[in-house]
Amino acid sequence: MNWTIEGDLRSRGFAGEVGLLVASLEGEVLYRHAEDRVFPAASTIKVPLLIAALQRAQAGDLELNGRVMMQDTDRVPGAGVLHELAGGLALTWRDVLTLMIVVSDNTATNLVIEQLGLDPSNAWLQARGLRETRLVGKLQLPEHLRNEAQRRGERNVTSARDQAALLLGLVRGDLLDGVHTRLALEILKRQQLRDIIGRRVPRDEKGEALYAVASKSGELSGVHHDVGVLYTPRPLVVALLSQGGQDPREHPENRDVALLADALWPLLAQAGRAGRAGG
Repeated sequence: MNWTIEGDLRSRGFAGEVGLLVASLEGEVLYRHAEDRVFPAASTIKVPLLIAALQRAQAGDLELNGRVMMQDTDRVPGAGVLHELAGGLALTWRDVLTLMIVVSDNTATNLVIEQLGLDPSNAWLQARGLRETRLVGKLQLPEHLRNEAQRRGERNVTSARDQAALLLGLVRGDLLDGVHTRLALEILKRQQLRDIIGRRVPRDEKGEALYAVASKSGELSGVHHDVGVLYTPRPLVVALLSQGGQDPREHPENRDVALLADALWPLLAQAGRAGRAGG
């Protein structure tokens, strides 16, 4: 077929570019478009951090019920709630990982990066074949605390292929044991932002979504991502990344986000049945 999601989006007035990969849990690629295109990772970088931290917990190197003290100097702006709270708060690592995903907390994320280490995190990514994903540094740091790469303007980056591969490995139990796989997916299912993958999921008469979504969104100016597992009758791994959007509002009715959701859902509805999606 000549149809592409990017062409469809352009016809709807979306000016940016996208990368997309949709696969079954058996690993069959059902739709792909520019899946190796590299994008600013935004908060999707928190997915590999979650899995890497849970691998540490599984190995006995990180106690999920152990506590870390958040200091005033740890607080950074942007997404989340910890920057609104006073330093001296003792959080369990389970709390930190939950906040990092559920409300996309940047302060919690930086605590995780500090615990895992920058170089070990990148080595972890490379060892798993995630070639387009790189962690440059902590999030939302003031200028004087940024590392050399960040001062050069480098950003954390990723691709739809890498995000889909990571989620597929997670949901199939290739990365964590059963207990930690369930924990990771439970945390991802509680993410509070459902702007793209979950936006058009049909609902019952009580307003409850008919299909569960375990996902992580990401947003910067003009950048809108959503990656996750969609539990349609045929469960799907979905990674949609985009940049070049023109609506600057952080708002539920952001025009670019709505266009992405409107273009994506018919594809997911088709792929979520037993049939094969085109493209």
